[in-house]
Amino acid sequence: MLNINSQFDVLVVGAGAAGLYTALCLPEHLQVGLITKETVSLSASDWAQGGIAAAIAPEDSAYLHIEDTLRAGAGLCDPQAVEFLAEHAKSCIQSLVNLGVAFDRHNNELALTLEAAHSRHRVLHAADTTGREVTTTLTAQVLRRPNIQVIQQALALSLWLEPESGRCQGISLFYQGKITWIRADAVVLATGGGGQVFAQTTNPAVSTGDGVAIAWRAGAILRDLEFVQFHPTALTKPGADRFLISEAVRGEGAHLVDNEGRRFAFDYHPAGELAPRDVVSRAIFSHLQATSSDLATAHVWLDMRPIPVDKIRYRFPNIVKVCQHWGIDVFSQLIPVAPAAHYWMGGIFADLMNQTNIPGLYAVGETASTGVHGANRLASNSLLECIVFGAQMANLKSEVTSHKDIKESEFTLSPSEFILSEGEWNNEEAQLEALRQKLPRLVWESAGICRQQSSLEQAIATIESWQQDFAALKLSQFLLTLRPTQPASFTLPDVERQLRLWAETRNLLDVAYLILKSAAFRTESRGGHFRLDYPQTALDWQAHTLVQINYWNKSPIISNSQF
Repeated sequence: MLNINSQFDVLVVGAGAAGLYTALCLPEHLQVGLITKETVSLSASDWAQGGIAAAIAPEDSAYLHIEDTLRAGAGLCDPQAVEFLAEHAKSCIQSLVNLGVAFDRHNNELALTLEAAHSRHRVLHAADTTGREVTTTLTAQVLRRPNIQVIQQALALSLWLEPESGRCQGISLFYQGKITWIRADAVVLATGGGGQVFAQTTNPAVSTGDGVAIAWRAGAILRDLEFVQFHPTALTKPGADRFLISEAVRGEGAHLVDNEGRRFAFDYHPAGELAPRDVVSRAIFSHLQATSSDLATAHVWLDMRPIPVDKIRYRFPNIVKVCQHWGIDVFSQLIPVAPAAHYWMGGIFADLMNQTNIPGLYAVGETASTGVHGANRLASNSLLECIVFGAQMANLKSEVTSHKDIKESEFTLSPSEFILSEGEWNNEEAQLEALRQKLPRLVWESAGICRQQSSLEQAIATIESWQQDFAALKLSQFLLTLRPTQPASFTLPDVERQLRLWAETRNLLDVAYLILKSAAFRTESRGGHFRLDYPQTALDWQAHTLVQINYWNKSPIISNSQF
C-alpha cells in the first residue's frame, strides 16, 4: 500500500501526454503529485494514432501552420494562442526527441506525412501508435524523477478552495477506499476530454469529462463546450469498440466509398475525403441518412487498397492488426466506418500560462480551452498542444514555494463513515448503471453530428430530471454534504468500483448538461457544431460561448491573457 503525502507543491490530475509532460516540466525543486484514476499507461493520448503537427520541413513554416490552424478553427481561434502553438512546435519536438521519443525517420530525417486541411507534410509519427510512443516515453521519464510521486487508481472528486480568497488549495481524493484531502499550492487539471458522454466515441472509458465538471462546480469559467469534433472514420462493426481509423490513412491515399463503390465525399466538398473532419463527418452522416434505414448500424466504407502494401505494413501496423482481429483484411477488403465523437474543442478557459480564473488552478491539454482549436481542431494539433502548453508550467509563478506545514487543527473534523445495506446498495447501483446506459444514447441522439432546438430542449429537461434522481441517492447525500478536510470511509462491497461509478456518473451528467445547454445557446452552425434549424454561419456569432455556474454569454474573440 502506497502512503501518499498530505501536501504537495503541485498536484497534476491526469496522466496522459498533457499531465505527464507538465509533471516533467515543473521545476525539479517542487514536490509534485501526479494523480491518475487508472494506471499511468491508460489515457486518450495513448490511443492517438495520427501524429503530432510541427512545421519543421524546409518548405514549411510556422506562418503556414498558423494559417491552416486558423482556417480549420472557423473564425474562433485566438490568433495569439495559435501563433504561440506553431512557433513553439519545433523546439517542443526537439525536446521529445531528446527525451527518447522514437518518431519514424526517412533517410535519417524525421518523416512527415500529410493530414486533412494541412497545406504541407508536417505530421510526425511513430507508425500508427504515436500517442503510445509519446506517453510510454514520458511515463518512463516521470518514474525516474524523485520529486514526482505517482498516485495511481485514485479519483479526484472536488477542488478544495480557500474560503476567504477563493484560491485553489488542493483537492479531495478517493484513494484506497477512503476520501482524503490533499493540500497543494497549485492544482493542474489535465484529465482529457469527455467522449464517453456520447454513445459513439473513439475515446477510452476514462474520458468522462472529470476536469471540466470538477472545475465548473468550483466556479471556473468554461468556454465553447458545444464544439465537439466527430471523427469521420471509426470502425463500425457489431461487438467492436469504435476504433479510430487514423486520418493519416486518407492522407496516404485511402478512399471513402459507399455501397456502390462511389467516392461520394466529393458531392459535399471539392477536397473529398481530405476535407476538414466536420465536413467529412457530415458528408457521411448526410449520405447515410439518404441511403440507410437504420442509422444506428449504418456505415460507409474505407478502401485502403490504393495505398501500396509495403506502406500500409510500415505506417499502419496497429490498424492492420485491429482490423484483422475483427475479421477484416485491409489489403483485400473494405473497412466499415462511421463518425464517432473524438475530441472536445471546448474546456476550462485558460490563458497562455494555463491559468484559469480561479487562483492556483491551471488546465492543460484537452481539458483546457486555450483558443488554439477554435470551432474545429486541425488534425494532429492536439498532442502538440499538450506538449507546448505543458512546457509552460516550467514558468510556474514564484508564489509556489515550500509551503508551511499543515496545522493539525485544520484536520480536526472527525472521520465520517458511510454504511449501506447490501439490498439498498444494489438498488442504488442499478440506478447508477441505468443512467450510465441511457445518458450517452440521449446525448448522441440530441447533440451528435446534427442538432436542433426541440431535441436539445427535451434532452436538457431529461438531464435535469436525472440530476435530481442522482442527488436523491443516499450515497450522493452523504458525499455531497462532506465538509472540506473531513475524511470519510465506506462499508460497501467493491468500494473502488462503486465510488468510481458514482463520481463518473456525476461528472457525465454535468458534462451532458453543459454541452446540451451550450449547443442550444449557439443559434448558428460553425465548425464542430451543426444546427439543422440554423445551418448557416452567422457573423454575430463569431464569438466564444462562456459559461460560469449557470450563466451563459457571448464573448468576442480576444487575447486570452487576461487572468
